[in-house]
Amino acid sequence: MQRSIIKALVITSVFALLLTGFAGCTKKTNNANNFAVVGITQEPGIFDPHTVVAAGDEEIIFNIYEGLYKFDNKGNLNPCLATDVEISADASVYTFTIRNGVKFHDGSDLDPNDVVYSLKRAAGLNDGQDGIALVREMDSVKDVRITSDNRVEVALEESNSELLSYFTTGIIPEGYDNCQKAPVGTGPFKFESYTPGQSVVLVKNDNYWQKGLPYLDKVTFKVCADMDAGLTELANGSIDIFPYLTSDRANQLDPSKYNVLSNGSNMVQVFALNNAVSPLNDVRVRQAINYAINRKDIISVTMDGAGVELSTAMSPAMGSYYDTSLDGTFDQDIEKAKKLMAEAGYENGFDISCTVPSSYLIHVNTAVELASELKAIGINMEIEQVDWATWLETVYTGRQYETTVIALTSTYAPYDVLERYQSTSDGNFINYSNAKVDELMAKIPGTIDLNERTALYHQVLGLLTDDACSVYIQDPTTITAVSTRLEGYNVYPMYVQDMSQVKLASK
Repeated sequence: MQRSIIKALVITSVFALLLTGFAGCTKKTNNANNFAVVGITQEPGIFDPHTVVAAGDEEIIFNIYEGLYKFDNKGNLNPCLATDVEISADASVYTFTIRNGVKFHDGSDLDPNDVVYSLKRAAGLNDGQDGIALVREMDSVKDVRITSDNRVEVALEESNSELLSYFTTGIIPEGYDNCQKAPVGTGPFKFESYTPGQSVVLVKNDNYWQKGLPYLDKVTFKVCADMDAGLTELANGSIDIFPYLTSDRANQLDPSKYNVLSNGSNMVQVFALNNAVSPLNDVRVRQAINYAINRKDIISVTMDGAGVELSTAMSPAMGSYYDTSLDGTFDQDIEKAKKLMAEAGYENGFDISCTVPSSYLIHVNTAVELASELKAIGINMEIEQVDWATWLETVYTGRQYETTVIALTSTYAPYDVLERYQSTSDGNFINYSNAKVDELMAKIPGTIDLNERTALYHQVLGLLTDDACSVYIQDPTTITAVSTRLEGYNVYPMYVQDMSQVKLASK
């Protein structure tokens, strides 16, 4: 199953991950107010770290599971359940030193056998898995074995210089098979309960290996219908943290009651076009749609200007992997758009539908603005709002749609951003296919030289842009409201709610 997702949210990032520390335990507090309630707009679905699909699920289980490595709030990849890694010169063998003094939530000690079991499970190598990887990016793993008392070696079928970021996948106890109903990890919080349609409750892990953390006794992720419902909950004081705001909504909050925090999200909001349906299977039509819209206006309407314009499938947050030469490729040009429509045989336009998740106001508002702008080239777009579960089943998994608006998130790694555009990828819900892109993506993992890898990523981005495979709109700024009764919350450049550092504000 595809681990990267959609983070539909988005949406973005993505956006996910942690830090390092020393083994230790924490003191129990008797403060009845030592809790936090986080508003979420997506019904949780999967608590298994190896089969999770939606970003909304990952933001919760980030607090339950940990991997050998973990991202921090700056986007840095740090050792976590491993203290270090040695990578062979050809990037075909990764050898990890496993951290001592770590306990699972069930009280058992973490040891190399748990790591071997977990990584084999993710790679589909355990008995009964038939070699089918649960974490798609781990399908290149050939074997996982203990090489000494505290070291685990991961051997690959072929060189893969891009794999380290995927060792953030959660480690679970050896032989454990009940992750969905009773998640057990090593993270700062333990799973207590899930009430469908209402909430997920996590409680403090008193045996957490990072000394002094977490501070809170309990964290509740409370399901809100949408942004407006979340704002109402904030105003009523029934939630403390709400991470899906637009600038205009954030400005409505009382600054004496809420701190408003923001950060780049490394998300890609996309007007996704199903390349397998007519007339969207014509590159001229897709190019025309790209030229017809005004990204700046859309960002102004949907995010009050708090977003970075995108021309291609990657955010500038990815640094040198992003190709700045593509900026402005599809600046609005109505006449060029009309000419392309005429060349494709649609000078009078056509009707089309947009299936959008109703729980994400930013995506609904984006669809409304898109429908207005596309009228200029004769495209009449009908908007169909559906619940999140329906969107996942019909659009993302079933690919039974024409267009949609969503935000894509990923592990903070360029390969994860672009892997979904391979023709055989489970995450290729737009049904894009380009043999050259497949060839380049297959070449990247085995390319050891960083400059050469970066050049390959630029080639892929260029092809995706030439093909106008979809309409890339913005990297939305993540804007989060946090009650002034709390402090220590960090907005990550990926889709995650890290509650390990949050505590009651000092008086």
